[in-house]
Amino acid sequence: MAKCTATPARSGSLKFRGKLSRLDTTSHYRRAVIPAASSGVSPTRTRYWVVVFAIVLAVIQYIDRVAISQSKDGIVRDLHFTDAQMGAIFAAFGLSYALFEIPTGWLGDKLGAKKVLIRVVLWWSFFTAVTGWAWNFMSMWIARFLFGAGEAGCFPNLTKAFSAWLPRDERTRAQAMMWMGARWGGAFTPLLVVCVMAFVTWRTAFQFFALLGVVWAIVFWRWFRDYPRDHPKVNAAELELLKENEGNVSGHGDVPWLKLIARPSMWLLWGQYFCLSYGWYFFVTWLPDYLNTSGRPILSNDFLRWLATQMEGTVRPDLIQPILKAVLAGVPLFFGGFGSLFAGLIQSRLIARGFRVVPVRRTFGFVGFAGASALLMTSFYIQDPLLAMLAMGMASFCNDLTMPGSWASCMDIGGKYAGTVSGSMNMMGNFGGMVGPWVVGLVLAATTVTTAAGTIKNWELVFAISSAIYFLGAFFWLLIDPVTPLEKSEPPPVVASP
Repeated sequence: MAKCTATPARSGSLKFRGKLSRLDTTSHYRRAVIPAASSGVSPTRTRYWVVVFAIVLAVIQYIDRVAISQSKDGIVRDLHFTDAQMGAIFAAFGLSYALFEIPTGWLGDKLGAKKVLIRVVLWWSFFTAVTGWAWNFMSMWIARFLFGAGEAGCFPNLTKAFSAWLPRDERTRAQAMMWMGARWGGAFTPLLVVCVMAFVTWRTAFQFFALLGVVWAIVFWRWFRDYPRDHPKVNAAELELLKENEGNVSGHGDVPWLKLIARPSMWLLWGQYFCLSYGWYFFVTWLPDYLNTSGRPILSNDFLRWLATQMEGTVRPDLIQPILKAVLAGVPLFFGGFGSLFAGLIQSRLIARGFRVVPVRRTFGFVGFAGASALLMTSFYIQDPLLAMLAMGMASFCNDLTMPGSWASCMDIGGKYAGTVSGSMNMMGNFGGMVGPWVVGLVLAATTVTTAAGTIKNWELVFAISSAIYFLGAFFWLLIDPVTPLEKSEPPPVVASP
């Protein structure tokens, strides 16, 4: 009898421990790391490779995104598109990018960042290649729409990965570095496209750009783990730094949609990002056309004229001015990268020195939007092409002062729902990115005048609309609560070591 009664007791104990190990993963995690962490072992730095992967992908994403604006002249020449049609094609990307932000962010929350990132990168890389196969307006519109659907999953799921792999005090800086990489990738894309298209057609160039994402996806698939504790290069001391993130990794689909929609700060966060993207999308869509038709000859600036003379004999004559214009077209995004980096570093230091997160983020948001509004309009009235682009570059610098705080707010508000929250913000932003290029195309189509001296486009009205929308975004930031989470998590129970 003793033997019979002892066996169920042991079995029940085993079952209980089995349930505990499955259900209380956080407690198991804490038991595993605390002894090692207290032994004086230095944390590994494996988590920083996640930031490296994010920066590289951000660069690739922007190369694939911005390439079409620099290829516009060749596309229009071959496919005979009007300004209104090009505006609709630019808007197709923004529309799908917005529509698929929440679904792809939700999928990251449910399935994990790794599975979703690999799928969306391969998806948009394929439709980057498809862009080069387009034969008419509808085929190009569909290609760009489906391309945007893939790119929509990029930043929400990178944010999801950050929420698992980075301690809270490193997230703003990581977002700053990622967006710096994104902006600089876009800044060098015009020059890259000009150089590539000096040897191949715009159609072949898109095939080349498509390969970049495929290479990234293969390397990422081999290296990345959704759970830091599953990575062989992460030691117990580094896991101790990340112990608060364990709840952010587990798959779930139970997003508190009502809390999300009912939160006033979410509407304000969405609104400011709409305003931000409306103005910013001009830099990656219509800016090359503005440089060609704004009535500011590229060689009217002494420094640019000197550069052109230095390039003679080493660069084909027909490429000198396109290269100079490509460099100018990259100025706003290049300056924007510095704005993102500056904001991330300064915000992190201010918060580390005891300044409250809320006023810090609100200040950077307000100053960024107000500065972008003033400098963008100022750039239009400067006649010197180089000085005008430097002013526009400073507008982009101010634009990106808001970026690290916006995305860090999504992580703080969202918690384990960071993918969905960041996806919702980026969705609303890219509705602005859809509306902006479309409105510019309509304004130009309605106001362009053709005279004996040439074609005159009403760029002043385009700039005035964008400047006003930027100014509206400044006031949204004064009211945003960027830190209160949707759901306050309870501290995990501590289970004594056996």
